[in-house]
Amino acid sequence: MTDQIDDKIVYLGVININENSKTIGAVDIWRSVLTKEVFCEEKRLGVLEISENIGMPRLEPNQQWAVVINRKRSGKDRWKLIKIIKQGDFTFIDNDDETKIPVKVMNYQVIDEEWWSFLVSDKVNRTVDVMSEARSR
Repeated sequence: MTDQIDDKIVYLGVININENSKTIGAVDIWRSVLTKEVFCEEKRLGVLEISENIGMPRLEPNQQWAVVINRKRSGKDRWKLIKIIKQGDFTFIDNDDETKIPVKVMNYQVIDEEWWSFLVSDKVNRTVDVMSEARSR
């Protein structure tokens, strides 16, 4: 028998991403039983490629999981799961896996005319309609 307790990663929940009540994707969320560390994976409907983050990608100490949404697009390419910083200039890669998107971030929120965001931790086991949320921002 060992004195070391093995950590387990358990399914915590999901965030359904909707556009005008139609599901365009989801974020699956897991959590470590011992450390409470959170892991996420995006699932955009109609996208069969493997996510850029395979396995259980870890956050740096100054990061949080977030979803960024483009105000001008529609459909599955409108949103993306990212690791966001708390504050400052920030760049993430768009869904085309090439285009760098520079934005300002304040208190883990994207401040930009074309993009907005929400923290995964604020929406676990909820549905987010990107159209109604965008109007309230």
